Parts: sequence; C-alpha cells; structure tokens
Amino acid sequence: MPRTKLQNIVFTIIMAVIMVYGMIVYNVALNTGGVTNQTFLMALHELPIMAPIAFVLEFFVVEKLATRLAFTFMRPTDRPQFITYAISTMIVCIMCPTMSLIATLLFKEPSFGTWAHTFGCNMPMALIWQLLYCGPLVRLLFRTLFRRQLAAAG
Repeated sequence: MPRTKLQNIVFTIIMAVIMVYGMIVYNVALNTGGVTNQTFLMALHELPIMAPIAFVLEFFVVEKLATRLAFTFMRPTDRPQFITYAISTMIVCIMCPTMSLIATLLFKEPSFGTWAHTFGCNMPMALIWQLLYCGPLVRLLFRTLFRRQLAAAG
C-alpha cells in the first residue's frame, strides 16, 4: 500500500504500535489470569520499549525478507489481497519468534523453555490479531490518512 518512503515509515509505525500493543495486552492478560481495565493500562508500560524494537526490525529487516518468502509461493499476478495476506503471514512467522525472544530476555526469566512457551502462546494470537483485526484496521487508517496522495498516484 505505501508508495513512498515516508508513507512506508508511517504505515510501519502505525502497524508496530497497534500490533505490539495488542500482543502486550494479550501477554499481560495471560500473566495476570484475565483481562480487566487495568490490563490495558499495564500494557502501556512495555509499549515504549517494544514498539520501537518492532519498528526497527520490521522496517529494516523483516519486511524485505517476508516479501521474498511470500513470493516463493505467490506470483505477482495473484490477487493483491492474497499477496497482502501472504506477506502478513510471513511477517508474523518472523516477528513472533523474534519479539517473543526479546520479550523473554527483557521481561522474563530467560531460558529456551520460557522463550518456547512465550512463542507458542503468542503465535496463534499474533496470526489472528494480524490477519483479522490489526492489519485491516491499520490499512484503513493508512488509506484515510493518505487518501489524497493515494488517489493522486492512481
């Protein structure tokens, strides 16, 4: 969707913040035994740490790698929505274990088992959150923010 470097930066920032916040809420709920109003506030404490990490990883490494991986089974002539879903799925497949490792190192008792458990719990949620909620919301927000530029570009 983004057509310029600035648009790509804005898109990636919005995606990183919403995706990371949703996953932090999920992990706080897992750690506290449920979701309360406090869960959403508690998640804000990790957001300033994890969102920039996710942005840097996504923008400089994962987007390119995920796109290459998606095109190992997609063709440029496939429906654009399916290409978007394939790239999004590959991004989750790379970002989820990576971000789970970083969260394990920063916020938990670091061990392979702790990371494997964190990754295992996060993967299904990350995929559902990305494909069904976060991704469509971010694309809607992006189209709304850049409506004029996207219309002018054709």
